[in-house]
Amino acid sequence: MLVQSAGALMPFAHVKAGSPARKRKAASGGTARRMEGELRAQNERFSAAVENMSHGLCMFDADERMIICNGNYIDIFCLDSAVVRPGTSFFDILQHSVDIGIASQSAEELYAIRKPYIDGAKPSTYEENLSDGRIIVISHRPLASGGWVSIYEDVTEQRRAERDLKEQHRRFDAALANMSQGLLMYDADGKMIVRNERFLQLCGVSEADFPLGMTQKEALEKLVDGGVYVGLDIDAEVAQTNASLDAGHFRSTYRQLIDGRTLLVVRRPMAGGGWVATFDDVTERRRAEARMTHLAHHDALTNLPNRSMFRERLDQALADPGIAPLAIISLDLDRFKSVNDTFGHPAGDWLLKCVAEQLQRCLRKERDVVARFGGDEFVIVQFDIQGPDDAEKLAKRIANAIAKPFRHKNRDIHVGVSLGIALFPRDGRDAETLLKNADMALYRAKSEGRNLFRFFEPSMDEMLRARRALEVDIELALPRREFDLDYQPIMNIASGEIVGVEALMRWQSPTRGAVTPDTFIPVAEETGLILPLGEWALRKACAAAATWPPDMRIAVNVSAMQIRNDGFARSVISALAFSGVPAQRLELEITETVLMDESDRVLRMLNQLRGLGIHIALDDFGIGYSSLGYLRRFPVDKIKIDRSFIRDIGNRDTAAIVRAVIGLGAQLGITVTAEGVETEAQLDLLRREGCVEAQGYLIGIPVKAGQIRRQLVAGVARSQTG
Repeated sequence: MLVQSAGALMPFAHVKAGSPARKRKAASGGTARRMEGELRAQNERFSAAVENMSHGLCMFDADERMIICNGNYIDIFCLDSAVVRPGTSFFDILQHSVDIGIASQSAEELYAIRKPYIDGAKPSTYEENLSDGRIIVISHRPLASGGWVSIYEDVTEQRRAERDLKEQHRRFDAALANMSQGLLMYDADGKMIVRNERFLQLCGVSEADFPLGMTQKEALEKLVDGGVYVGLDIDAEVAQTNASLDAGHFRSTYRQLIDGRTLLVVRRPMAGGGWVATFDDVTERRRAEARMTHLAHHDALTNLPNRSMFRERLDQALADPGIAPLAIISLDLDRFKSVNDTFGHPAGDWLLKCVAEQLQRCLRKERDVVARFGGDEFVIVQFDIQGPDDAEKLAKRIANAIAKPFRHKNRDIHVGVSLGIALFPRDGRDAETLLKNADMALYRAKSEGRNLFRFFEPSMDEMLRARRALEVDIELALPRREFDLDYQPIMNIASGEIVGVEALMRWQSPTRGAVTPDTFIPVAEETGLILPLGEWALRKACAAAATWPPDMRIAVNVSAMQIRNDGFARSVISALAFSGVPAQRLELEITETVLMDESDRVLRMLNQLRGLGIHIALDDFGIGYSSLGYLRRFPVDKIKIDRSFIRDIGNRDTAAIVRAVIGLGAQLGITVTAEGVETEAQLDLLRREGCVEAQGYLIGIPVKAGQIRRQLVAGVARSQTG
């Protein structure tokens, strides 16, 4: 809609037709009509051009009255075309915009703002904010004849887009500045266009070192020459990067720095061309990963390879077709549990670390591997051996090294080591078989006295199966009531009276027949079955003693494992309470292995039992360590001389030992009982030396509960009659 003023054409005078004057008038009129048509066409073109402008337009004359405006001008300011017409003054138009609420100021204020611009001799441009939030750019151009023409452009969306872009740039800059990663951005031509501060910090360089416009090759050369990166093939690196980016793939590499740090560099192509490289300091993460990998393959306590790594190394070696013979040596420590129980687990851990160091020193080849499988169990693979002699020499070196005392906090810790050896390919061609056979050889070494080494023999497999079958049978025997107790009397040598009875465990298996205690007791102790079995024996013995004469003692053997068990004292008290037998009638027979445990816990346990009135007897005295210090530190009421000394008592040296033990007991106020007395000569000698008690086939053979009760009752009756 174009609002404009239309000029009127002046009328021509009338003349007579055909006269010269008329002819001149006719010619003149034709020219005027032609000019009028051209002017009209020109006006129409001008109007069309003005009306189709993308901006608003308004023209004012020298008197500040509107000459013409287009529809965009009316629309921009929301003006009423009936009010704003040619001839309307500039001030009235401003007032109209105020009246309709489009202007954010008064007409006077608006006029005062615009007047300097429209009066200027040069074009001017400024912005004006409308009340509805729109932004209008107004450009004034002076006319030669006076007045001016104004162009109006609504730049609201443009300004909003500019603000959004500016905010985006601000956020981008803030993100770059606060990134934990370094960043470089390259355009499609491979020129650096972005570089953040974190990159400079990570590499210890300045902005001047890395100006924008650098290529990747130039940047790498700068980092290598500047002593930041460990040397690398720059051309190959650039080629690999380009190949990855051209294929649309990202590429990541770990870059090692001169100062020991590690950077993870990741290059990603951008959709519009170019690419981004990020730099992340992963030094601690890589170290943590290395530690985790190490822990996954090594024992945390000794830092030796663990079972997993050992198997991996062994499997790799055995997969080599050209592998030379090797030896697998399985070993564990003798008496290690006593160390833990006596000195505590921290001391046990310290000992394991010392043993690990000794084992490593014993290995002569760098390729040989020693691993800790758990507890006090270690395994060695000895590569490239010439024969069994090499494995034997290593086993002896280990045994000698471990046999030496380990000094811990001003005290010596003594342990031994048992070893089992399996040879490849003689004893197996796969890891599972070799390890199993080495374990069987180890079991043989431990069963034959410990602190020994043994090579695997095929017969050991049968022995192991027999051992496992025995374990199963023992476990089933107790609920099936296959165990029983026999009772053997103990006599006071001076009076000849029976003063006590020892309960002896017996096992009558339906498949094995009579199984001796020497066969099943060690297995029960190693498997832990001795705990329920020992508790059963204690209860049964006390129940039997409840039917005997009231002054008759009952002796029950207890193992070291029972004594170390926290619930042992409760089980003893429970057995006495259940049977009604007074504590003074119960005698617990322990071995020297219990006394070797010098822990406060065991000492408190023995003192607690003795405080109840229970007697403590040291069984098999003389065949173990026989340390006299034990008799001083531990509460012992009785010493039982082992039957092996009584059997050989006719020998002068043996008789001297027996005499010394009897004398020692008399001096310490400890009762001495001789076991295994089978002849009158043995009994007479013991009587002459002052031995207090005797036990053996001469005194009475082990019998069942009913028979021993009848013997005891009859003996008491004879005594009363006499």
